[in-house]
This record gives sequence, C-alpha cells and structure tokens, in this order.
Amino acid sequence: MRWTATSGTDVVRLSIPGRAVAFGRQDEVRPGFEAAVRAAGRLGFEPVLRLAGGRAAVFHEGTVAVSISFVEERPRETIHERFVLVAQAIADAIRSVGSVAVIGELPGEYCPGRYSIHDGARKVAGLGQRLGRSSAHVGGVVVVEDSGLINEVLIPIYEHLDYDWNPRTTGAVSTTSPTSPAEMIDAIAAALRARDWEMDERALPPEVVEAAADAGAHVLGDTLA
Repeated sequence: MRWTATSGTDVVRLSIPGRAVAFGRQDEVRPGFEAAVRAAGRLGFEPVLRLAGGRAAVFHEGTVAVSISFVEERPRETIHERFVLVAQAIADAIRSVGSVAVIGELPGEYCPGRYSIHDGARKVAGLGQRLGRSSAHVGGVVVVEDSGLINEVLIPIYEHLDYDWNPRTTGAVSTTSPTSPAEMIDAIAAALRARDWEMDERALPPEVVEAAADAGAHVLGDTLA
C-alpha cells in the first residue's frame, strides 16, 4: 500500500487493496441487498459500504484504489471539475502504459457512470464522488489485472440486486497492455504531478488513518442477522 500526499491541503491515496465488494447507497435500498452482502462474504470478499459511488464495485489485489480528498469552500459548485480532473489523470496514466482510455459510460457496464473509463469495449476504471460541508472526496478503482475475478463476484451479487448489465463489458488495463498495479500507481501519480500537483510521498500520521477508518467505509457483514 502507498500513501501520496500533496504539499497543500488535498490528499491523495493510491493503494493496492485487499479483496472487498464496495456497496453504494443505491444498493442499500434494493430488496436483495442483504443476500448480496452475504454472497460477497461467501466468495471471500469483505462487504463494505463506501463513501462515494452508486452500485457495487469489486476491489482485489489486481486493482488500484484511488482516493482523493479535496478541501473546498463550495464543493457543490465544482463537482464536474473534480470528476474531470481525476478521470483525465487516470485516463492519461492508462494511455502512458500503452492502453486505450476513453472517458464516458459504456452501455451495459457495471456500476455505470458518466466518468467511467473504458478501452472502447470494456470498462477498466470507475469513479464516484461524495460531498462534505467544506470538502469533497473522489474515489474509484482501476482494474489492472484479472477482470474475470470481477465478474465472478459481480454476477451473483448483481443477480441478488436485480441489476441489468453485460458482464462482457468488464475489462482490465493489462488485457491490451501488460502492466502491474504498482506500475499503475506510479503512472497515476505522474499524471497528477503533470497537472502541477506538487506531491510528496509519505505515510499519513497514524491518528489520521485511524480517524479516516472510523469515519469511512465500514464492514457490513457483522451488521446483518
């Protein structure tokens, strides 16, 4: 795992996560939500409720988790600008390793969104955003390797949630250009620096990490009877 912090007030975290299914607020209101949470656990993926985004997304050791916290006086006025900044940086990073990256929703994709990134036929990254009183958080996942594992988990979960989608639209960056999650982290950091983010790489203080864990995504499995 790697932490990269800007020299200003915004903080970037780029990491290789463990196996988890990040459920969104849209999922919570679906009749099959509890069954979907249990299915994630049976498949060896920790079910969590995430800060940003709509539908369930999968994280595993072949992905890169992207998390950027912005300090903003009026976060609602700059939603689009933040999405564009992060989506373009990720797209540039994917192109830098030799793959195709197009920003926009791909028909039939899982966790659909206007700022998804695909290679023309398969989704390889997705983003979500959540607003605070004077802050904003943009979070997402870049699938670098093993897109098959994404579908292995999402097919039964989306069946429980009754979502219509096309598993053939699930992809990974390394399908068209061999690369690793660690290399993708370096590429994303470089793409952000190219946008004049003066970043320095360091670990966040333990108390900040602990507070973020308490306030952020939480495990769902133990909350279900």
